[in-house]
Amino acid sequence: MYEQEFVETQKLIEGQNQWRLRTINLIASENVLSKKVRSWAGSDFAHRYAEGHPGERYYRGTTFIDEIENKLKANLKILFNCNHTEVRPISGTNANEAVFSKLVNREDVVMANSTPGGGHISHHRMGSLGKFTKNIIDFPLTPDGYHIDLDKTKFLIKSAKPKLIVLGKSLFLFPEPVRELVEICAENKVKIIYDAAHVLGLIAGKQFQDPLAEGALLVTASTHKTFFGSQRGVILSNMDTEEWRKIDRGAFPGSSSNHHLHTLAQLALATHEMMEFGQQYAADVCANAKAMAAALDRLGFKVEAKEFGFTESHQVAVNVSNLGGGERVSKTLEMNDIILNMNMLPHEPLRNHDHPDGIRIGVQEMTRFGMKQAEMERIAELIKECVIDNKSVKDEVNRFRRDYQDVKYSYDNLPDDMAKKTFSKAKK
Repeated sequence: MYEQEFVETQKLIEGQNQWRLRTINLIASENVLSKKVRSWAGSDFAHRYAEGHPGERYYRGTTFIDEIENKLKANLKILFNCNHTEVRPISGTNANEAVFSKLVNREDVVMANSTPGGGHISHHRMGSLGKFTKNIIDFPLTPDGYHIDLDKTKFLIKSAKPKLIVLGKSLFLFPEPVRELVEICAENKVKIIYDAAHVLGLIAGKQFQDPLAEGALLVTASTHKTFFGSQRGVILSNMDTEEWRKIDRGAFPGSSSNHHLHTLAQLALATHEMMEFGQQYAADVCANAKAMAAALDRLGFKVEAKEFGFTESHQVAVNVSNLGGGERVSKTLEMNDIILNMNMLPHEPLRNHDHPDGIRIGVQEMTRFGMKQAEMERIAELIKECVIDNKSVKDEVNRFRRDYQDVKYSYDNLPDDMAKKTFSKAKK
């Protein structure tokens, strides 16, 4: 009865697969899995359950996933030089909720980045944090809007007595002042949480700040932005073991039950790739973002934070209010197969969220497809031809993208049957 609908859905899936390989994807919160990692999405783990910790499961039949989870946690400890890792959250927001649920009470004050200032929705009243307290205050910013005003923040910490502060952003161009706030936070018993969702891969690749080494108590993150893994979340810390047990319970049973074992296995594979190729990848991402920003600036765009070198991350922010605003520009680019998102900029009132002045560009996915600084400059030219010169560039975008189809910084060159042969020998 529903055979035709089944076929139509198949067509839509295949349409997405084919179309995306023709586009230039500049969404700052996305990345691409290697073909090798992607091929394991349909493993038997997709059917299975595993509540609890390895060796302490509530289900039987978890021998293989137990070993995978233990290896993943050990490798993340190496990558981020930390004592504790929680890999059961299935998203970055889920990781945030696990932390907030154990550290924040109803009357507590929490300080976070505002939405116009780049803060993520999970840090605000309408998101995860708002489930536990409504007493959320914004970090004061310097006039440029991309840096925290340290003097005003220190005054607020002394006067408002927040239980914790949440650093990290969605519009995330520059490192956060973790080291600069450690002393004042310690004096006032304020915990520092750092949401590294956007920059986790840059941290792993030693190209951004190291928030745990600088004094953050906990790092939460998603694993599919600059960290090119499956879509999941992690929590990292060097906190006291007894305190960590609270966070552990926040993840399970607090905010997750079964934790999507097939994507956990994929994350374990992607983490091996990050350990092998991450430093070069992260360096190339940061160089590409600077090249993109400089090219857009030369071509007449109002690129944000020019006085600070535009960016130190994978992101570029552009004020396109003179070109019709972020909504119009992002839709025009999408019709030409250049995909990015509209985004509020720090100077904007919150009411602008549906029609913001800005666009946000992320270069991490195109970098993984092998593009370097020269290609970033060409993409900037295509954006200019599209939104300033009002030309159709779709055909040129598709031609340009044809040369960048293979995922780099990966183990895609490993033989497909290597694991099967190894396993067969082990059995004998």
